[in-house]
Amino acid sequence: MSDSPTAADIRVLIVDDQQLMRAGFRIILESEPGIDVVGEAENGEQAVRQARALAPDVICMDVQMPGMDGLEATRLIVADPTLASSVLVLTTFNREDYLFSALQSGASGFLLKNASPEELVNAVQVLARGDALLSPDVTRHVIAAATARADVGDTGLDTLVPRYSTSEPPLIETVEIPHPAADAALATLTEREAEVLQFLAAGLSNAEIATRLYVGESTVKTHVSKVLMKLGLRDRIQAVIFAYEHGVTAAPRA
Repeated sequence: MSDSPTAADIRVLIVDDQQLMRAGFRIILESEPGIDVVGEAENGEQAVRQARALAPDVICMDVQMPGMDGLEATRLIVADPTLASSVLVLTTFNREDYLFSALQSGASGFLLKNASPEELVNAVQVLARGDALLSPDVTRHVIAAATARADVGDTGLDTLVPRYSTSEPPLIETVEIPHPAADAALATLTEREAEVLQFLAAGLSNAEIATRLYVGESTVKTHVSKVLMKLGLRDRIQAVIFAYEHGVTAAPRA
């Protein structure tokens, strides 16, 4: 366990309807110096109340819970101007129809519940710095889920505009829907920046993009920052959503 919390500690709220899961997350996080679990909640209503009362830096949010689910709780927390909490959504993928909605809920990070303790700690630290973390596995699963639903003519995702092919790896097919503002913003991207956006849409991490482009990760971070700035996006999660909604073709993963 860590020592007594200090002003520099990362304050974490754990939200999950399973007590054993909350206890496990607490043990993992509090074993890391500099992280302090300040509270727990077992549903969305409690999460919103605890967030307002405790003002945590990071909220580890389950999706499926009785009453208010994690997506609605995330939307309320992110929309609250008095809160600066970043939300890390933890999912087991047993509700695929929730995934794209989770991307749009305003969460700053997504992680599988079977991630390693080190990955959970890293995710909390990344979000506490004000950055976003989108697990490539999560992105790939979102694409696969949307692909399967589009193939039968029903995405189950009301805001998902593009149609998807069933090729492997999945590619996003451009749809002829006018997006003047988006087209103008896309036109400001350099050829390399447009390529980076395609890699983001495919769910590649900075390290994977660096390998594909034969450049350093610092260079990729610079390109990603410029893409976000030019498109007026908050983070790489919004970049994935933007790509899906505006028919940007995802680069093949191999």
